[in-house]
Amino acid sequence: MISRPKVSVIGVSGQKEAGNSGSINSVTFVIFLYFLIDFFLHLSARIPGYGVIRPTLLLVIIISISLFFQRDKVSGWSKDRLASVVLVLIGYIFVSLPLVEWPGSVLRNNLSDFVKAVVFFFFTALLVDDERRLKIFLFIFLGCQVVRIFEPLFLNLTEGYWGSKTYIGHGEFSQRLAGAPSDVINPNELGFVIVTLMPFIHYLLWSKGLKYKVIYLFLLFPILYALILTQSRGAFVALLVIAFFIFKESKQKFRLVLVSIAIAILGWSSMSGDQKDRYLSLIGKSETSNAATADGRLDGIIREFSLGLERPIVGHGLGTTPEAKTHILGRRQASHNLYAELLIELGIIGTIIFLVFLFRVYKKLSLIKLNIEGLDGDGFQFYRMLNKSMIAVFWMYAVYSLNYWGLSQYYWYLFGGLTFAFHNILINKTVADEVVVSTELKFPLAKRFIRRAGKLNG
Repeated sequence: MISRPKVSVIGVSGQKEAGNSGSINSVTFVIFLYFLIDFFLHLSARIPGYGVIRPTLLLVIIISISLFFQRDKVSGWSKDRLASVVLVLIGYIFVSLPLVEWPGSVLRNNLSDFVKAVVFFFFTALLVDDERRLKIFLFIFLGCQVVRIFEPLFLNLTEGYWGSKTYIGHGEFSQRLAGAPSDVINPNELGFVIVTLMPFIHYLLWSKGLKYKVIYLFLLFPILYALILTQSRGAFVALLVIAFFIFKESKQKFRLVLVSIAIAILGWSSMSGDQKDRYLSLIGKSETSNAATADGRLDGIIREFSLGLERPIVGHGLGTTPEAKTHILGRRQASHNLYAELLIELGIIGTIIFLVFLFRVYKKLSLIKLNIEGLDGDGFQFYRMLNKSMIAVFWMYAVYSLNYWGLSQYYWYLFGGLTFAFHNILINKTVADEVVVSTELKFPLAKRFIRRAGKLNG
């Protein structure tokens, strides 16, 4: 580092970011962790009689009330541009409600799903407010995903469990691995869980000592095998996105290529004929109805965008894609494309708002990367690896959303909340450690960063 007056990453050493004037008490954070476990592991389906009390709704109410009474500790959070666009999205949904095609369906059937999804942004952003909580949150969240993957895989290996099947023509079906009996995810959603987990475990475990590398390998191969069993083509494409980022960041590219080829050969040799045929349908080499389903998925996406243009301004209403398909296309089915879903349900205005939300998530991740590049020391290694994993996940989500819905699903909101929290935690750490941003030429963007000091809440 060069010698100069100390300048923190927010412009003035010791200054705090708005929205971080205090910390929500530990009891609320622990309840939030339990909420994560309850939500992802579906405890109401595992514990007889537990579902009667509506635990998810009850926990949302408890956490919301607790945050309300401690609102003075997080004052100013809504001024952040990422948080503000989420509030604009919520406001737009309510303001446009009288103008949509089916407002009654929104209120009766669909609003609750959206609320259960969007609270992940606020809970994560406001409750994960220091490094210790961040690590605990990641352990619980990622641990739940490991359980969701290994449980059906274990049942498959020990009891022959599959959970789903797909028609391949001539009266025959191919078995596909879905979530465990107590879970609610189909094979594509299980594949989504797998590809969400992989960047995190790769960057956070492989970058550490031998013990963590062993844990990583112990998790990696069963997870990849479970992905094969799902026969999820969308998840396979998402895996390629993740592989691209890992390759781009690797300093040993040739060795990585050799390992990837070996894993690909091993994976291909372990596939059944039906599984090979389904993945070959991605490049038009299928000899069964898998080819027709691949073509049909593309045609379906085109029809969904056409459906969105039936009411292009404000849409048909939150969660009404199946209803719109029934009335206009004659077939009830959930959306297979987030971007088409946005147009169908929120119209052009709502679609732009949501895309601005995604843009600001990525902008904040990019700003975090810029911060870390200007900081020296091993104390920030965890932050570097987490940032790399989140950038890979962002682009994987963006690609996977071409084949997956998400407006009333948790994943984008949780990810946005985690990005918000990560950004503020990094700011507070650099302020607490009185870190100086290096402006040596090896970091050419650092000077621009300092010029923007004080404006990092964007």
